[in-house]
Amino acid sequence: MEFISLAILGILIVISPGADFVLVLKNSLNKGRTAGIWTALGVSLAICVHISYSLLGISYLISQNEWLFNGIRYAGSAYLIYLGIKGILAAGSNDQADHTPSHPSTQQQSIKPHRYLAQGFLCNVLNPKTMLFFLSIFSQVISPDSGTYSNALIYGVYMIVLHGIWFSAVAMLFTSQSLQQGLLKMKKRINQLCGAGLIGFGAMLSLKA
Repeated sequence: MEFISLAILGILIVISPGADFVLVLKNSLNKGRTAGIWTALGVSLAICVHISYSLLGISYLISQNEWLFNGIRYAGSAYLIYLGIKGILAAGSNDQADHTPSHPSTQQQSIKPHRYLAQGFLCNVLNPKTMLFFLSIFSQVISPDSGTYSNALIYGVYMIVLHGIWFSAVAMLFTSQSLQQGLLKMKKRINQLCGAGLIGFGAMLSLKA
């Protein structure tokens, strides 16, 4: 029952709106489905990092080291604010482009996958709140007197897959033909809101004690 509870908690954490969701949405709307999926894969790759150092206990050491923790916090904050400002500035320039709905795969040739993979990775891996989440979760999963790391590894794989599936689904949903007609009219406004959202997340991350 404990593992089921943790599985449900993982779902709630993943689907709750946050910086990862905003970034995947922004890249999907601006650059198409492929860019959104690569961003989602970057987020999942970052989860691998969080799980690795959680299992090794490094996340506890980081959380107890104030200057190192703050360094990660401010780096993540700066990156989110940078992405937000960039998104707001790009919203106006994209307004004149392409006023007809396009097939989700039409932009595949023009994007650079590593760029969006890196954006998704950095957005998640530089978030110390994610680090602390996995630290708290794995402190419950790993028990010194039980089956040790097997349950933690299973839960870690579960979280990696869950992030990949959810954010890929977000990318596919918001680039579907059924939504393109309505979203196209609001694209500039959505881009601005996404940019403002990223700046807001970055600001809250930097100001939170």
